[in-house]
Amino acid sequence: MSEKLYHGAAYYPELWTEDVIEQDIKLMLETGINVVRIGEFAWSTMEPIEDQINLSFFKVIVNKLYEHGIETIFCTPTPTPPIWFTYKHPERMYVDRDGRTMGHGSRQHACTNNHYFRERAAIITEHIVQTLGNHPGIIGWQIDNEFKCHVSECMCETCKSLWHEWLKNRYKTIENLNEAWGTHIWSEYYHHFEQVPQPGPAPFLHNSSLNTMYKIFSMEKIAEFSDQQAEVIRTYSSAPITHNSSIAFSVDNERLFKNLDFASFDTYASIENFSAYLINCDLWRNFKKGKEFWIMETSTSFAASLESCASPHPNGYLKAEAAAAYALGAEGFCYWLWRQQRTGCEQPHSSVISAWGKPTVGYKNVIEVEHMRKEFEPIILSTKPVQADLAITYSDRAKVFLATEPHKGLNHRGLVTNYYERILSMGIHRDVIPEGASFEGYKVVLTPFIHFLSDDYLIRGKHFVENGGIWIVGPLTGGRTEEHTIHTDRALGELEKLAGVKVLFTYPMDQSGTIGSAFGCSAPLGLWSTVFEYSEEHSVGTITEGLSAGKSFLTEHSLGKGKIVMLGAMPIGREGDVLLKRMIDHYSILAEVNQRTDVTPGTIVAPRENDHSIIWFMINMDGNGGSVTIPFKGYDIKNKIEIESGKLEIGPFECKMVEFQK
Repeated sequence: MSEKLYHGAAYYPELWTEDVIEQDIKLMLETGINVVRIGEFAWSTMEPIEDQINLSFFKVIVNKLYEHGIETIFCTPTPTPPIWFTYKHPERMYVDRDGRTMGHGSRQHACTNNHYFRERAAIITEHIVQTLGNHPGIIGWQIDNEFKCHVSECMCETCKSLWHEWLKNRYKTIENLNEAWGTHIWSEYYHHFEQVPQPGPAPFLHNSSLNTMYKIFSMEKIAEFSDQQAEVIRTYSSAPITHNSSIAFSVDNERLFKNLDFASFDTYASIENFSAYLINCDLWRNFKKGKEFWIMETSTSFAASLESCASPHPNGYLKAEAAAAYALGAEGFCYWLWRQQRTGCEQPHSSVISAWGKPTVGYKNVIEVEHMRKEFEPIILSTKPVQADLAITYSDRAKVFLATEPHKGLNHRGLVTNYYERILSMGIHRDVIPEGASFEGYKVVLTPFIHFLSDDYLIRGKHFVENGGIWIVGPLTGGRTEEHTIHTDRALGELEKLAGVKVLFTYPMDQSGTIGSAFGCSAPLGLWSTVFEYSEEHSVGTITEGLSAGKSFLTEHSLGKGKIVMLGAMPIGREGDVLLKRMIDHYSILAEVNQRTDVTPGTIVAPRENDHSIIWFMINMDGNGGSVTIPFKGYDIKNKIEIESGKLEIGPFECKMVEFQK
């Protein structure tokens, strides 16, 4: 990609007349939009009748944009197959868990595993890339749009056949599957793979192994489709490829981005959920470590559809979002969408320009983002994000395990975000890393809410600790096997042995009156919890009240040069927040975590560096203003003045840049 920061929007020229398109380009130039994303829902425009493909309209549009200095990310249009593909072909359509077959319309109505869908998707993609692949205006490709946003696991006959094939490849023999899943329970025993059902309607709950494995099968198949699309694109173009995803969708993002060139995401978090916005930046920075990520979609003011709407952003928040994104490693910051749609199910959604061509309520904020982008660009391009000392693991596979076994409504995304908020509020610079990421360069790694830990993860964790790292594990971690069954040798399997602890019980502690004490404070304990045998040598946190009084909920075990810390239960409530932060602070100090400072709630520091200096981008996200403690003398880049160490005030939604010499 070019050496610039991108400020862009999704654009649908196929919906507008030539004079409106001319007006749009003029307004884009005035607004500072330097990249647009087009094509993702335009299959019927490109191929209105089967095998009659005409891309001349889009070639003209890409040319016209490029002539005006606006670059393009072109998308494959596969989320919305045309009527010729769907009409009278229910066998090609997505089937939900209740057995309902989707009809034409909306999007994601086709089964992406259907053989004919894959064939037609490859054909239209090949035509697009043959036509536009060498165009200088094309700076990147986006595959499809928001995989598994509205749908999850398909239950059609095609998927059933592929499911049985997937099981054969995984288990080799039906006896291996029966043993792994424990199918003698409730007479679920199978005699051949073709008898294994899809987890559709049932009187009660499906076997955990069946449910979890089907979700993993589905995630692997959608990544396979992405790989096939990327392979077609690479035949004719060298421009980088991405997909616009989210941790909210039914995909394994780590697997999805494995064979793509850069990572991008969509987010519509409102101001009260700014931590949910930031956790995406800290995670997407690490899906393709060392490469910039993109925010491919966010709202200029509010998200809305025919049935829902969010609160609009206060003035100034959009600039704070963009500042945080660029500082934390984004190359592109883009809106959905440029011109408000006059038809369809998302007519009310906020945009840059209204359907009648006038500025919207968010327009002023878009202009602010553009001014900020120009100010940031030389600094961002000459620096890179500082390596964090602390990392927290996020896992889409763990999301699947918790979807099967939610323990009264828990979900991985919410749990990890809540944990992440504590670290954020402590002013610790952090990475959120996928499950398969290296631990190299970190001093503290946290692994909460991951039911199954692979042998590979355990090996990396052991190596990390032996070399001086502090690994904080739990809660809700390690208690299930790869097949989503219970360990039979010990409660946490190999993790328990590695951590030098003995688990006595596992049970739900919520509303059980359990109190834990550690680091000079006490708090109620909750979630499905693990209770450890008390040991003078290893116990750090003791249960003082409840069913397991006198036992441990927090342990510490030295291994090599480092420590494994086991958190068996979640401190909850206001007291729990204090206890959890004290634990993180204690081990951060012990590990000499240096990438941190004191911040007030709602204000963050995003450090970047080059060979001779470190630059702190200090951004207020909540609109209340705040302060950051400056550790030593620095230089205020915008105001061109030296500043002394101490508290530096940050105004509402303000961003300050302070440079420190190395």
